[in-house]
Amino acid sequence: MYAMLSTEAAETYPPVEFIDRYQKIYDDLSISDLDITYDELTKEEIKKAFDNESTTIPLQVNMESMAGPIEFTYDATLVLTEDEDQSSWDVDWDPGYIFPEIKDGGKISIQTDSPVRGEILDRNKMPLAMNDIVYEIGIVPANLGDDADQEKQSIANLLNISVESIDEELDAEWVEPELFVPIKKIPKSEKDLLSQLEQFDSITKQEASGRIYPSGEAAAHLIGYVGKITNEELEADESGSYQPHEFIGKRGLEQLLEDQLRGEGGVEIVIVNDDGDDALLAEKPVKDGENVMLTIDANIQDEVFNAYEGEAGTASAIDPKTGEALALVSSPAFDPNELLYGMTQTKWSQLQDDPKAPLLNRFSATFAPGSVLKPVSAAIGLENGSLKPDEGLQINGLTWSNGSGWGDYKVRRVSQTGQPVDLADALKRSDNIYFAMQAIRMGSKAYLEGLENFGFGEDIPFTYPITSSTISSSGTIEGEVELANTSYGQAEIEMSALHLATTYTAFLNDGNMIKPTLLMSEETEEIWHENVMTKDQAQLMQDILRDVVATGTAKVANSDKLDISGKTGTAELKQASDQKGHENGWFIGYTTNEKDIIIAMMIEKTESLGASGFVAEKVSEILLEINK
Repeated sequence: MYAMLSTEAAETYPPVEFIDRYQKIYDDLSISDLDITYDELTKEEIKKAFDNESTTIPLQVNMESMAGPIEFTYDATLVLTEDEDQSSWDVDWDPGYIFPEIKDGGKISIQTDSPVRGEILDRNKMPLAMNDIVYEIGIVPANLGDDADQEKQSIANLLNISVESIDEELDAEWVEPELFVPIKKIPKSEKDLLSQLEQFDSITKQEASGRIYPSGEAAAHLIGYVGKITNEELEADESGSYQPHEFIGKRGLEQLLEDQLRGEGGVEIVIVNDDGDDALLAEKPVKDGENVMLTIDANIQDEVFNAYEGEAGTASAIDPKTGEALALVSSPAFDPNELLYGMTQTKWSQLQDDPKAPLLNRFSATFAPGSVLKPVSAAIGLENGSLKPDEGLQINGLTWSNGSGWGDYKVRRVSQTGQPVDLADALKRSDNIYFAMQAIRMGSKAYLEGLENFGFGEDIPFTYPITSSTISSSGTIEGEVELANTSYGQAEIEMSALHLATTYTAFLNDGNMIKPTLLMSEETEEIWHENVMTKDQAQLMQDILRDVVATGTAKVANSDKLDISGKTGTAELKQASDQKGHENGWFIGYTTNEKDIIIAMMIEKTESLGASGFVAEKVSEILLEINK
């Protein structure tokens, strides 16, 4: 383009004021889709142009920018230049060709407006991730004193940052000795830290906006946290909408719903003139992030998490009629407020090295279900007709083998009776042998089909990614021994706590398994799998599960204040059949009459805590507390 300028224009505007300025402005404003149109000159206008050795052509200019479309018209003046060999029409250029508003001077200013991040609320509009007032801790350089290096080191130690990061802020071009230089944000709850910082003459605090997680550890794995965007994340941002020092969701729903929560920044492109008569060139209004309302009940979430008292495990609580998730818990956990505002390296190392793995999200993972699978196995047999609920099976002793094909392997049960064992007795006493016999009677094909009817091997239709439940590593069952062990929740079968809770909803919905939901905006009471059993069979299972708590293996959960139904389960984890492994205790319980909540809870390594009875007691206490 520069070669097309008239002699006068080229003398007035050297390449640095033309080429470099165009490139910088177009790059800074992210100019794209430039379109220039004009009306061609008539023959009469062309003749007149040659006579006058100049002409004017009105241009219509359209382009896209970071602040939206920019449109303007401008009169292009062309002058006839003649030399010995040829003549040409050159552009009598001035800066108005870039934007008319800067023809006679002026600077282009980009003014941004950051969006307010949307909050994450529970079903009662209680905040789980909120924007609140925090303290911006800053240094006034003039007050650092005679031993500035030592004071900066002491401040860095308290704030868990490096002296280099402090110096980087203090060395910024805009910094003056008497100015407040922000260093780090701290929640108002850090009263001890704030008190220590106030001892330094150079420290000042100001109120600022920050992210707060009121439930702390209780909802950490579900909600996640935000943090400063990394160089890697900036490079991966194809939209180019993030800037250094901005915050981005790091895990949990903060990361999963980033686009919805973040919103869109506003941009104004303004021409700043010396006379103060500024002109708005383009504007993209700020769009604040959306608030997200969950089906989670913060009180139930806290109650379930606190029940663990530091033990490792996971729990899911749902409304069995609507499918709404009321709690999704992973224990132990971390404090997202500490991760956002500064966790010491010592604390971070403790989290990483902790054998209970507090950084692991257990509610999204799968585990061996143990005997809490037995009601599902029973439902499969009832539906395909292979299991007759009133038929008693003659079982002798505490062990059973189905013949020589099993080798030395035997199925074991924890108690025996001299009477034939029917379905009700088998569930109340949690008889492994009964379910092994029933599974072998129906066969692998029928049992696999039944598990698939309950959602095994498919994605859980849920907003938060939950690992799919699996029957085995191959997806099939090889041989009778594996079939027998699978029927009572051992072998290779694995389920998430959410899926387990969801399977039990079929007993409370006339045989229909409900679809779980997490967002209040989602449709509820939708069926995930229809007619996994009949209405009568579902009622039978309800009656038996009440008896399991009233007189069976879960009677520790029985209460005269609240009727509770459910099933205990113990999953033994071992590398070989002749070894003794750790035990994960399970209990799935619900309110018998109200049927308004069902809790699937697992606690790891319960062999020294009281096995599944320990978990049943925990669930009973939770249900009693939330039903006061």
